[in-house]
Amino acid sequence: MRVGGWAADVGLGAVFAAVLAFWASRIAGSWGGGYWRFDCAAGAVVCVIALARRFDPARAAAAGLAVAATAVLAARFADLPSEPGPGMALGLAVLVGTAVRALPVRTACGVAAGGLAVAAGSLLTAHALAAGVPSVTLMNVLAWAAAVVAGLCPRLLDARRRAVAEGVRRAERLRLARELHDVVAHHVTGIVVQAQAARLVARKSPEKAGDALADIEAAGSDALAAMRRVVGLLRDPDEPAGQAATPAGLSELIERFEAGGRAVRLRLPGEEETATWPPEVAGTVYRVVQESLTNVSRHAPSARSVTVSVERDRDTLTVEVADDSPRTPSRHHQRGGYGLIGMRERVEALGGTLRAGPRPMAGSESGWSVLATLPVPGRDRR
Repeated sequence: MRVGGWAADVGLGAVFAAVLAFWASRIAGSWGGGYWRFDCAAGAVVCVIALARRFDPARAAAAGLAVAATAVLAARFADLPSEPGPGMALGLAVLVGTAVRALPVRTACGVAAGGLAVAAGSLLTAHALAAGVPSVTLMNVLAWAAAVVAGLCPRLLDARRRAVAEGVRRAERLRLARELHDVVAHHVTGIVVQAQAARLVARKSPEKAGDALADIEAAGSDALAAMRRVVGLLRDPDEPAGQAATPAGLSELIERFEAGGRAVRLRLPGEEETATWPPEVAGTVYRVVQESLTNVSRHAPSARSVTVSVERDRDTLTVEVADDSPRTPSRHHQRGGYGLIGMRERVEALGGTLRAGPRPMAGSESGWSVLATLPVPGRDRR
């Protein structure tokens, strides 16, 4: 359990103890004798179970509801103060809220229904049935409703967040699928043209047919390599074609970014090097740089400069975008947007890796960096 979780439980335990002590004093003042002992003991058991809920929320909720139901029956037949009391009601609210937020739908609904049954069961222990709802029942029903709302709201927010993230992943897959589809179509068209030429060569100069077949084989290998990346993806016909990571394309992208007042240092291989990259790799490089610069604009307003570095080492291409914004405690949470999900989906689809996080502290340096590595086929295809 995290330190924050322990601290929250310590504070919750203190609240439980205060509520139990307060209600015990009220029972002692109105009922006299030792009538407060049963309510305090039963409430303490439920509260302890609530504090242990993190280990197994489902079993903790079942145990708490069982203790509460037993307390209601005991109070009814032994003529004891009304149950559940405030301490027990608070413990049950914590158990129900945790279950509604974290457990599977059916289990969460079962726990919520059990909590409502216990709250309604408090009618059995009410000692003054007037025209209105007894105060003990009203208190328990309100505590149950608050617990359900407290658990349901973050559950719905989490579900919405997951749905949005999945939508981002799917959109990125569709964009990448279109780019790769175009690449494969290009290779297949080249194969068809070369096959037609090979037929003519074979008729006029049979000794040159081997070279034509070798060209067809190389083109087929390129097409298969691209096809492996497109398997499992769908093509969105309405998606515009992707950009290529040419020096001119990245320079134009950086010029638009510098118009916002930040300086950018660009380290990029020459035109002869970038021309050898497969289109899907070049498009991914452009996408990583574009999304990283967008994140700097949105989440690092105090950044003064950005470094964009694209380097190749044999069959690995490394793309890094780093800024020099000051380090703040909330920076990590602010930078975890959906654009990062899309970048990771695209990079991993090509067999690469993506890391985004604070830069290692070195002297006075700080800031954030996005580092992507992509496999690039060797220059010699044969």
